[in-house]
Amino acid sequence: MSKLVINNYEDFAAMLGKNLGISEYIELTQERINMFADATLDHQWIHVDTERAKVESPFKSTIAHGYLTLSMLPHLWNEIIEVNNLKLMVNYGMDKMKFGQAVKAGESVRLVADLHAITNLRGTVKAEIKFKIEIKDQKKCALEGIATFLYYFN
Repeated sequence: MSKLVINNYEDFAAMLGKNLGISEYIELTQERINMFADATLDHQWIHVDTERAKVESPFKSTIAHGYLTLSMLPHLWNEIIEVNNLKLMVNYGMDKMKFGQAVKAGESVRLVADLHAITNLRGTVKAEIKFKIEIKDQKKCALEGIATFLYYFN
């Protein structure tokens, strides 16, 4: 899979309203879910107790934390885009973020990204990326919203 290469504001601006790419799928394993639970101190049974989840969960499985699904965004984003001539990139915000469907342990997700808006702020590029994190073989996406990044070019 080839990445979209961005070197400056003009490269970004040329993609306004267009699809930026689709990442590869990545599996959200129970091990990854457990590590996220340890890192965030969120050990709710629906995420980490596989035996209880089989019986009591409406999903009949443990599920990934919503914020684990969100935290996959940077990795998946880096599969889609390569930004050159960069001093710094900063996560600026999230808008209109909605969780659409739980991701069961063992399911795989991928990112679909479009350039929603672009602004040149005196040399700093503010890119608003409309994104969907899709679940393999599911109609509803796990998560969608607009991620805003600030790119400081050399």
